[in-house]
Amino acid sequence: MLIRFKKSFEKIAMGLLSFMPESKDVKKLQDIIKEYESNKDWHLYLWKEGEDIIGAVGLRIEGRDAIVQHVSVNPSHRNSGIGKEMVKKATEKYQGAYAVCATEETEAFVEKCSSAK
Repeated sequence: MLIRFKKSFEKIAMGLLSFMPESKDVKKLQDIIKEYESNKDWHLYLWKEGEDIIGAVGLRIEGRDAIVQHVSVNPSHRNSGIGKEMVKKATEKYQGAYAVCATEETEAFVEKCSSAK
């Protein structure tokens, strides 16, 4: 289930985002989380299964685009379709109002998700 990020999930979200190659540095992770908390155009969602939060997907609104800029799944839950499901649910939230697209870093994964049946 896709849930909206809130401050009480900060450490979990930082941990998930740290799995992304460009987000290894703690200071950079703190800056990313701060941006999600303070910028009305940045939206972070977490994927919850049972009591566990195992994934994160972040989008940035720019004009008429909703840009998928972060996608991360706990390594022990990878290759089970969670990333695809997160991108699908996040895309559904923004379709119609925005054109959903990706950054250079997330493009291959987002395209793979949209072509998956």
